[in-house]
Amino acid sequence: MLAGLLDLALPAECAGCGAAGTGWCARCASGLATEPVAVRPRVAPGAPVWSAGVFAGPRRGAVIALKEHGRRDAAAPLAAALARMIAVLRQAGELDPPELAPLILVPAPSRASAARRRGGDPVARIARLATRTPPSGPASPGAPDRAVQALRLRAGARDSVGLGAGERQRNLAGRVALRRSAAARLEAVPVPGVVPRTPAVVFVDDVVTTGATAAESVRVLADAGVTVRAVLVLGHA
Repeated sequence: MLAGLLDLALPAECAGCGAAGTGWCARCASGLATEPVAVRPRVAPGAPVWSAGVFAGPRRGAVIALKEHGRRDAAAPLAAALARMIAVLRQAGELDPPELAPLILVPAPSRASAARRRGGDPVARIARLATRTPPSGPASPGAPDRAVQALRLRAGARDSVGLGAGERQRNLAGRVALRRSAAARLEAVPVPGVVPRTPAVVFVDDVVTTGATAAESVRVLADAGVTVRAVLVLGHA
């Protein structure tokens, strides 16, 4: 009853296309159910880059709704798309299956001011939700996949919108840093009765344009002794 009255006062709109009557429509859900594709950004990050699809349509709409319009509910379908991409890549042998190695998702760093304005880090939220999505097959013993917000942006990094590849590289050079004590959180989690397995670390972002953010982040993690197995993005421009 109350929900119906609220819908009349504030009609629900699909975060992907703006259609009235639902927070996420079937058409947009279908639009996100695509196969991951390998992409080659202009700045090579030093790890394979996989995208869920072109950054357009419901994919772009959901990201903008989440980041710019406070639609926290839009994180759920994006997280489901990320979890599906991981499952497909595991099945294809591009990522280790869960019985061999758990995944650690490291979200792209964001500016502190942007995170405060958005009520939290959207990409970190998507990564956390993706690790909670039930596996498509039977659960295997061992440490589960998890998200670790290991990276941060130092002061001085500005919004990259409108910057070219070289400008983005210069904007981020030396400004991506490993969070204090993050290295320990990127190691294997002890599980009673299970042989510890070295996690596979993957870098996660909402969209890749030039590849500058991924490249600098992968470099910082490599300097800390952490090998990034892949870069996963929800869309590519």
